[in-house]
Amino acid sequence: MTDDRAEDSPSSETSPSEPEALAEESEAPVGEVAPEPSSGGALVAYDPLQRYLSEIRRYALLSREEEHELAVRYKEAGDVQAAYRLVTANLRLVVLIAREYQRAFRQLIDLIQEGNIGLMEAVKKFDPYRGIRFPSYAAWWIRAYIIRYVMNNWRLVKIGTTQAQRKLFFNLQKEKQRLEAEGFTPGPKLLAQRLDVKENEVIEMEQRLAARDLSVDTPIDSEGGATMLDFLPSNEATTEEKLANAEYQQRLAAKIREFGETLKGKEKVIFDARLMAEEPSTLQEIGEQYQISRERVRQLEARLKKKLKSYLESQFEDLRGSSVEIG
Repeated sequence: MTDDRAEDSPSSETSPSEPEALAEESEAPVGEVAPEPSSGGALVAYDPLQRYLSEIRRYALLSREEEHELAVRYKEAGDVQAAYRLVTANLRLVVLIAREYQRAFRQLIDLIQEGNIGLMEAVKKFDPYRGIRFPSYAAWWIRAYIIRYVMNNWRLVKIGTTQAQRKLFFNLQKEKQRLEAEGFTPGPKLLAQRLDVKENEVIEMEQRLAARDLSVDTPIDSEGGATMLDFLPSNEATTEEKLANAEYQQRLAAKIREFGETLKGKEKVIFDARLMAEEPSTLQEIGEQYQISRERVRQLEARLKKKLKSYLESQFEDLRGSSVEIG
């Protein structure tokens, strides 16, 4: 599961949110069955959604006791048939929840399919010993998967990734209409107070919803010679920046060489063989040269690096107080 889904899933202490009411609502008609072709040979349009709604009515709902028994069988013994029965008995619940988001995403059958995935995930995660009705638990997973699908497919570019952004995506326009009906001007500050989010988040979401996706390859003139991509800033350094960086690197290298000229004995060998060489000598090789341990060479090298860092900080103001490590 992703973090987004984990936020929508209920805790083990969550009390049942009227599972009986959910079950009763799911028994309500969810669509009219498409008429069968008449015997006269006339053709009718095939509607996959109406066909699906007709099919799922064949599966009976479950009582609390039946739910518990099936959930225990799946959890304890991995009974796939028990899981199948839990899923099919709650397919109408998925349709019921999917209809809540039909205005945001017109393809209801796609929402139902995504909600069914959430339903199957709920079956895998459900703990029958928590005392919660399965429809109440499954509703969280179904809704989470549907919301994620709508957010991911609303546009090519994601416009909502956090919990606050998802809340604004689904409720901003409705809250605006509610405030206008009450006689208020739906400004960002008032909307933020009513939706319990930050004012800048309201402004940002309004801008995202108002903007449209635009390809960077879109021509900006009738001749098609230039595109939006030609006017986007480049991440590459400018010629001036490259030149300044090269000069800085030359000065830094010169100061490092000056520092090396002040060294003698073991420090000079360690500096040349370990810090400046393209293929540094090993600690063991230097230790054998001076008849000292590898650990002693390492200590000398660490002390030398601190001295070099202090020297460079005294020569370059931009290095003072920095966390740059030498070597």
